[in-house]
This record gives sequence, structure tokens and C-alpha cells, in this order.
Amino acid sequence: MLPPVVAENLRWLMTSLQLINEECFQTLFIKGSVTDAPCLKMLLSRGLGTAIVAGSTMVKLPQVMKIVANGDVAGLSFLGVLLELLAVTANGAYSFSQGFPFAAYGESVFMSLQTSLIALLILWYGGNTLFTLFFSCVYGALVLALTQPGLVPDEVLWYGQAANIPMIVLGKLIQAVKNFQNGHTGQLSAVTVFLLTAGSLARIFTSIQETGDKVMVMTFIASSAVNVILALQVLYYWNATKLVLEKQAKKKTS
Repeated sequence: MLPPVVAENLRWLMTSLQLINEECFQTLFIKGSVTDAPCLKMLLSRGLGTAIVAGSTMVKLPQVMKIVANGDVAGLSFLGVLLELLAVTANGAYSFSQGFPFAAYGESVFMSLQTSLIALLILWYGGNTLFTLFFSCVYGALVLALTQPGLVPDEVLWYGQAANIPMIVLGKLIQAVKNFQNGHTGQLSAVTVFLLTAGSLARIFTSIQETGDKVMVMTFIASSAVNVILALQVLYYWNATKLVLEKQAKKKTS
């Protein structure tokens, strides 16, 4: 039995973070019934979801830092990044409109910010200054429209979420094909790829548990499959990529 003060503080913390509801807190932490499967699943799912959201705040920073440090976007596909950006943006807008717990989709908010930054960097370092500004305005207007309650019909948001599957698969496969053609993964960050793979795999479970939405579950199954392909490519082309990047670094310093 937890002391009353400790129990109250723990209850406030866990319910505030939406890790558990009041009923399950009483069951698991007050009554001590740790064999309650539904409550354990809720705690595990929301704990994983919260960890994914927290990790998503920095998941693509290694990719951003690698681009900025090298001043180079070699091996990165703008079309692939754009499709991924549209997918995570649609996922966040749809989940928000459905009232899902933030732990079930919060990473889409942070990933859309980071992915849009990567897209801008690809355009900027590619010498497309005017298109960089144009893209910033268009994407900003799109996000503003999607976040206004009632402005975009729920049916449109559902179709946007359903389109996630082909957009994610196509976007990642474009990058995978580019890696295959190049024989290396270029400026693609291994850390980012591995974190995205782990996150998408965990999201299959949390989506089943938290939303029960078949479209969302299928989205993360598809995302996991193509992320695994990229992760395997990173490992397979590891040495080749290292040699290519070393040669590029020598050219810049010579």
C-alpha cells in the first residue's frame, strides 16, 4: 500500500500525462491487482506512446545536423521527404480531429516540423532559393487550414489518413531505390533511420490498443515494412557509404 501523499502525487502525475485512467490507477496501484490485463495493456501502450512522442522531438535532428554540418544533401530524395511530410501531417490532422490521446499521435506533430525543415534544407542546399520560400508559404498555409476546427471536413481528413499508406510506402521506396542506384546511403542518418524503424514498430501495438482505427494500424504496418528496408540498406551499405563520404570530405578540403 502506497502512503496517501505518494499515491495522490503519483495519481496526479499519471492521469495528467494520460498514462492511465482513474479506474485503472485504483486497480493497479491502490488495490494492487497487477494481473488486470486491460489496465496493464493501457499502461504499457500509453507508456510506449509517451516515450515515442518524447523521442520524436529529436528523432530527425541527427539528419538535420548531418546536412548542416556537411552542407550537402547528396543521396537524399526531396520527393521522398515531401511524401513523408504529407503523410505525417495528414496523420496528425486526422488523429486530432478524432480526439485520440496525444500519446497515440503526438510524434506526428514533432516529426512534421523536423521533416519540413529537412525538405527546406534539401531545397536550400540544392540552390532552389525561390522555391524554398514558396514551399514554406504553401506548407504553412496547409497546416493552418488543417488545424482550424471544422474548416476541413472529417471525410477529407479520413481520405488524407488513408492516403498515408501509399504516400509512406512510395516515399520510402523512392529513397530505397535511390540508395540502390547510388550503391550507398549518402547523407541519410543511420540514427534517424533506426529510431524511425523502432518507433513505427511500437506504434503498431499502441494504435491497436489506443485507437482501434484499422487505417492507422495499417499505416504503421506499412511504415514499419519500408523503414526496415531502409534500416537494412544502411547496414548493407555501411562501408560503401563511409568511403563515399570520406572522398567527398577530402574534395571539399582540397
